[in-house]
Formats: sequence, C-alpha cells, structure tokens
Amino acid sequence: MRKAGAPARTSFDAPCSSFYPIVKTLSGGKRAHRDRSAPVTAQQKLAAVDVGRNNDAPAHKVRKMNKLLQNVNLAGTSLFFQILGVSGRSAHSSNAISASWKPAGHCNKSNQSLALPHISVPDISWIDWQTIQAAGFKVCIFDKDNTISEPFALTVPAKLLPSFQQCQQVFGSNVVLYSNSAGLYQYDPKGEEAAALEAAFGVHVLRHREKKPAGGCEELQQQFNCAPHEMVFIGDRYLTDVVYGNRHGMLTLRVAPLTSKGEPPSVTAARVIEEACVKRWTAAGIKAPLQQLMPHEQCARIIKQQSS
Repeated sequence: MRKAGAPARTSFDAPCSSFYPIVKTLSGGKRAHRDRSAPVTAQQKLAAVDVGRNNDAPAHKVRKMNKLLQNVNLAGTSLFFQILGVSGRSAHSSNAISASWKPAGHCNKSNQSLALPHISVPDISWIDWQTIQAAGFKVCIFDKDNTISEPFALTVPAKLLPSFQQCQQVFGSNVVLYSNSAGLYQYDPKGEEAAALEAAFGVHVLRHREKKPAGGCEELQQQFNCAPHEMVFIGDRYLTDVVYGNRHGMLTLRVAPLTSKGEPPSVTAARVIEEACVKRWTAAGIKAPLQQLMPHEQCARIIKQQSS
C-alpha cells in the first residue's frame, strides 16, 4: 500500500538500459578452456578479474547475461515515443503502458518538459553544492557512468574528484548512486555489484526494484526520510536520468557525458536523438517542470563561476 503523500507510481515494469557491453575474453572472443582438475593460481585469478578492463581505469565486473539485458530498454523506448507524441499503439510498448502512464506530480505539463533539465553544465565541477543545500535540498542522487566516472570505471576523474568530495562534505551520508544495474534486485540480487561500487566511491548504492526512468522513489524516501522535491538528481541522460527526476519533482542537473569510449552504438544513436529533440523543444520555449524549492529564475545561482 502506498503511503499517504507519496507520489503516484507508474505502470512501467519493463527494464531500462544501462548498456553494459559484453566482456571479451583474452583469447580473442573465444571461450578459453582450462583443466578444472588443476588448481587455479593467484596469477590466474588476477587475470580473470582484469578481463574487460581498459587501460585507463579499473572497471567492475558485470555478469554476461546482465550485460546483454542492459541493452533492452522497453520502458525507456515506450516513454521516448510518448514524449514525442506517438501513440502507444505505434510505439514499441503495450497499450496498457501507454494508457496508464502519467508523469508523477506533473500531469498538466507537456511530456516534452520532462526531458528538459533545470540546469545543464559541462560536468559536476560547475555545481555549487552549498547553494543547493541552502535552498533546502537534502539528498543528492548520482547516476554513475559518464556522470562521476567513465563507463565501467571505479575511479572519479581527477578533475571531478574535488567537487564529488565537496558534495559529500556538504550532504554527508545523503549522497547515493542510482544505477540501472548495480543495486537492482533483478540483476544484482545479492548486492555484490552495489557493494563493489560502495567500496570504490565511498557512497551508498541504492537497492531498488525498478530502473530509470520507470518506477517510483519509495526506496529513496524510506532511506532518507524526505520528500522527492527535496532531492537532486544528477546524470548525463535526458531520457533516463532527467525524466526520472522530473517525474518525481526533483531538481534535475544534466552533465555532458565524460566520454563516448566504450558506449555501444545504440547509446550513441540515442544521445544524438535526445540532444536534437531537447534542442528543438528548448528553442520552442519549453522549460523543465517547475521545481518547488528552486524556481527557474533562481537555477543559475547554483552554477559556479569558472576561473579562466
């Protein structure tokens, strides 16, 4: 039963994508066989861990089936067509999803506004965390890949590390990663991937049942004991991170992706379409939904002045 005052949930149950690529083996893509009767050496264990990591940053392991399923984004595809104004009958979704979907808390806003962030910045180093907290916000929710780290990496780039650390200083333990894979019960039931990210980044990884942009935010409300409009969502994807945050009345901050390296063609193509649509809607005068704690005219205050 939904708690009183909690935002209405949608009927999206299909997974969205986090787009983990398939890790190739060191044998050129062919499965390497070994004699299982022989003991596994420490060097072999380390080599197995390193499979799929790039030369620039360490990466966390993701199960092969999870990586394949991450490319399936039925809810995201359905929502994309709905935002474009295409009916659920012609979109890649069921009529039930199309008929029952409503933006939580913003039913009178155009669907296009849900894809528009309140603030767009090159990266998180442009964000003034103290100003955000002073405005009344209590929780910062981060997407991971291409927001605070390169895809699959376990380190924050040196340029972004001071800002990420300052966010933790300002908001304390109310900083969380929201991943479409790690922490998702469907793909990470034991929380192993979530624990690996927590050890690497020093912040909590949300355990949740639904993927962005679908679903509610009950897990966030229960964990942090505050309303969605008191939360900030920071991510690089318009149709996952921004839409999810706007659906629940959060302040949405969109950062440019750190790199295109390692992203599958489907993500690259999606970005081109997203950016073209957002540019067109912005030129038409469409704005992000009104945010309870941060009116449009005040949003620019949270952008830091960069030294030349």
